[in-house]
Amino acid sequence: MSLEITINTRGAYLHVKDAMFEVRFKNETTQLEEKKQIPPLKIRTLVLAPGTALSTDAVQLALKNHIDIVFIENNGHPMGRVWHTQLGSTSKIAKQQLGHALDARAIDWVKKWIDTKLSNQRNFIQDLKKNRSEQQDFFNTKITQIESLMILIAGLKGEKMRDIADTLRGYEGTAGRLYWESLSQCLSKGYQFSGRSMRPAADAFNACLNYGYGVLYRRVEKALVIAGLQPYIGFFHRDDYNHKSMVYDFIEPYRIWIDVPIFRLFSYKKINSTHTESIPNGIGLTKAGKELILQQLTDYFDVEAIKYQGKNQHRGHILQLDAHDFANQLLNQKK
Repeated sequence: MSLEITINTRGAYLHVKDAMFEVRFKNETTQLEEKKQIPPLKIRTLVLAPGTALSTDAVQLALKNHIDIVFIENNGHPMGRVWHTQLGSTSKIAKQQLGHALDARAIDWVKKWIDTKLSNQRNFIQDLKKNRSEQQDFFNTKITQIESLMILIAGLKGEKMRDIADTLRGYEGTAGRLYWESLSQCLSKGYQFSGRSMRPAADAFNACLNYGYGVLYRRVEKALVIAGLQPYIGFFHRDDYNHKSMVYDFIEPYRIWIDVPIFRLFSYKKINSTHTESIPNGIGLTKAGKELILQQLTDYFDVEAIKYQGKNQHRGHILQLDAHDFANQLLNQKK
């Protein structure tokens, strides 16, 4: 099984020795230099955090083995990516993707993705309420309100995405507020939060969630590109310069795959004061916090299997299957 390897020890250096990747880094406890070798065949993606470095030989070895290299910010969000030049796609997919971004078919896909997102949120709340008998009315109200919003979204009609975009954003935002209120209610008092906060996070839960979403963003982008899709041609999210709007569109049904494992860390009391730190205007993660989340998400995506299309599949593989399925849907659409 190939994995996503993250190098986040400040001062770490990635190079090549004996046809393998070697990471040189200083042990934070002993202050002595250590080395770790990793065979290329065990790596799917190399992720480098700020303060790390790599050699051109490492880049070449990665490209020869079709390993993409991702450079991330401190909050886990991708800044840039190095791909192999042979990673390409048929232009037919891009043409169809662009064409449907401007017609009513985009509405069908976006409504489906948002409906799945809200269904996941509702189902998670339903799971959470099972062991909280004293709060049944609170959770039932949230569930009913989210289901009402799902009905409203299903009834939206238009010729182009812009005809319903603002209304859809309003419904989606309201559902999100109800959802996050429910999750906060289930956390211990010291970790409850007041809604979503980003760049920077206002609390520990959002700091972990933001880092987790950064991991998901880079996974979704890779799945789209491998499937021949264009990350920058979206249907719903804004098309600003250098904005990967399709990544933000396609990610919606899979956000629950971050919400659940992050919530588990807090619910099982795995998160403590050593995992977060104060940063200007907010809360960030320490190196230990980032490593804890990465391990949790690696297990959730690449080790734990779930039933999908009649087979036991890893979530990382399911994401790629769904990207290919969407690309095939685009190719099979008649204008």
